[in-house]
Amino acid sequence: MSADDATDGDGPLPRVRPGRLRELGPLNWVAWRVLSLGSGTKDAQLFSTLGRTGGLFRGWLHYSGVLMLLPGTKLTRFEIEVVVLRVAHLRDCRYEMDHHLRLGRRAGVTPQILDRILHGPDHPDWSPRYRAMLAATDRLVTTAAIDDATWSALAEHLDDRRLVEFCLLVTQYDGLATTIGALRIRPDF
Repeated sequence: MSADDATDGDGPLPRVRPGRLRELGPLNWVAWRVLSLGSGTKDAQLFSTLGRTGGLFRGWLHYSGVLMLLPGTKLTRFEIEVVVLRVAHLRDCRYEMDHHLRLGRRAGVTPQILDRILHGPDHPDWSPRYRAMLAATDRLVTTAAIDDATWSALAEHLDDRRLVEFCLLVTQYDGLATTIGALRIRPDF
């Protein structure tokens, strides 16, 4: 077995161990502790791993935070969680899914809505707005592009600012799912 295949009872070993004070530095250590508490976990391993990057981590936190929080974004909290949960599902990213299931519940994502998210844009109970958002999410994640027909459907529901934000949101969480998978960051829960 190669080092890449190293596992324990919880699955593949992380490629980069979560950091602590020495690896994170005081600012990132405090950010990790606050974010862990806010996530309801002792160690939000995403943050204790990404925190090893110094100032880059803080820049990424700012960018991610603006995409997630009002008034930084014009998308609603519910819309954001629907999109992020769809990305997590398409990318089979348990870490992202676990965190955003909790956040989604706070934003109004019920078990029935989660079933629709997992089913996808062709579920009959979606409104045209959410059908367009999910179809565009699927296209971006699976092809790294949005065809003209899907874009036109999305543009019927989102203004130019929201269209740009939508693309940034999908690609942020798609890229984050890639990073989580590549680093083999383990779920916290």
